[in-house]
Amino acid sequence: MNKPGGRGASGRGGGRPRPGSKPGGSKRGGSKSGGPNRGPRDSRGPSSGGGNKVGGPKSLGGRQIEGRQATRELLMGERRKVHEIWISAELEGDSGVEDIVMIAGAQRVPVAYVAKAKVEREARTDAPQGVIAFAADIPEAKLGDLMRHGRDGAPPFLVAVDGVTDPGNLGAIIRSCDGAGVSGLLVPRHRAVHVTPTVAKASAGAVEHMPIALIPGLPATLKQLKEHGIWIVGLDDGADHDLFELTDLAREPICLVLGAEGAGLSRLVRERCDSIVSIPMLGGVSSLNVSAAAALSTYQITRVRRSES
Repeated sequence: MNKPGGRGASGRGGGRPRPGSKPGGSKRGGSKSGGPNRGPRDSRGPSSGGGNKVGGPKSLGGRQIEGRQATRELLMGERRKVHEIWISAELEGDSGVEDIVMIAGAQRVPVAYVAKAKVEREARTDAPQGVIAFAADIPEAKLGDLMRHGRDGAPPFLVAVDGVTDPGNLGAIIRSCDGAGVSGLLVPRHRAVHVTPTVAKASAGAVEHMPIALIPGLPATLKQLKEHGIWIVGLDDGADHDLFELTDLAREPICLVLGAEGAGLSRLVRERCDSIVSIPMLGGVSSLNVSAAAALSTYQITRVRRSES
């Protein structure tokens, strides 16, 4: 296999040879983000309308979905119960929500036309587009299943997030993962954002299609993945190799780890990585937003996999 050479990121012994590079170095690039966190409004207290809550830290959440596209995908996904949909009264008969009303009717989901002020008062995003849906929690994927199976018979292709707390970033990451054919997303149960209304809206409904597993702790989970033959590749600017050097390794069972906004990969996560790669930065800025880095890196792995033949 043509894998990046050198010592594994942890620098410790083990049962299998590890591709990759030790942390450190001055190469620029990676997945850090300096963008604003719009979480405070998104993560305020439980909703009072419709008797629904966003979901606690022990669940993925996703009980409140806002926006037209996210609501369409909620209905079309058909993987969880939809309790009710609110539509702003001024949109009754509007062609922009006609398909939502039609699909909801076919699925016997109640649709209520309510005052615009009520929709805006209940909304937890800045632009609900006059549509809010209330549903059961997003079902959690099982880590064991994700470790064994990829999409369409391909080797597992997983993405893990290390402390990503910005809901807009997580939503965009989910959208990219779904588009790039990632077979599962791993989200820490603690110290990370789960599926809030902003996450669902930023994903454009991809949360309804992407298998997501809540994990108790990322370092321990990465160790478990390695024991099942899955290579761990961290994306961070402290790397001796760049993303485009991933060739044969991308075709193996792989888990790409994205660092938190600003902080990058944590020390314990770095030590669990077989390889750490960076995104070459050829301009004046030193790194990409984590969601932009996720899009580029997931599609690079998919590009290599698709060129296998």
